[in-house]
Amino acid sequence: MNRRYFDINELHHSIKSKIYYNEIRNISAVVIFGHGFGGHKDNRAAERFAENLLSRVKTAAVITFNWPCHGDDVKKKLLLEDCSTYIDIVLEYAAKQFNTDDIYVYATSFGGYLFFKYIAEHGMPFKKAVFRCPAVRMYDVMLRRIMKSDEYEKLLKGKDIQVGFDRKINANLQFMEDLRTNDITGHDYLDYADRMLILHGVKDEVVPIETVMEFSENNAIDFIPFEKADHRFQDYAVMGAAIKTIIEYLDIRQGK
Repeated sequence: MNRRYFDINELHHSIKSKIYYNEIRNISAVVIFGHGFGGHKDNRAAERFAENLLSRVKTAAVITFNWPCHGDDVKKKLLLEDCSTYIDIVLEYAAKQFNTDDIYVYATSFGGYLFFKYIAEHGMPFKKAVFRCPAVRMYDVMLRRIMKSDEYEKLLKGKDIQVGFDRKINANLQFMEDLRTNDITGHDYLDYADRMLILHGVKDEVVPIETVMEFSENNAIDFIPFEKADHRFQDYAVMGAAIKTIIEYLDIRQGK
């Protein structure tokens, strides 16, 4: 498996990206991976997924990229509008660069929220989509699981705060208000449910499983709970089982 870093420069944006592949000239299908809040394109779960997928489907590729303000992205202000634009740009890049309509998505946590939001606003441009522990109520997750008790008070006073996991992200009141007013659970995904799958850890300490189960039931999206999994699926064997499930569901066929 090969890996290469590259930038996608479009519409005054520079998206720091990474691609996993076997032979660049033979790529016929692309999986776009969306990492979680505070993550980055060098996501270990994405790399392990790519290793497994590419060992089975030689003509597939996996593209990861940084959300705005994440990893080595140069933006200073996190805006939901920019996140949607990044998806637009990466999607168009994959389709044109490899001349394919076989584009899939695998997104986790905050990334899952952003891709669900994108699909609600733009329709379903992906052949299939898998979401692992998607933060379908991202506003609540930020307020109750990611931010400290006194940090929202600082936002209300007009102060920015640093929040996150691998890298602290600069958050402001506008970002929180955008999350509050963009509640994806109010959208209907029934038309796309047969091309969607949700995996969730029963022991998820960040995104409550009950919320996601209710969301999946309301939209008739297949839902698979993993008994021993936390939010990041840190147990090696459990992550292996999840990857196997994802690859089988995506059912990406070998290209010519």
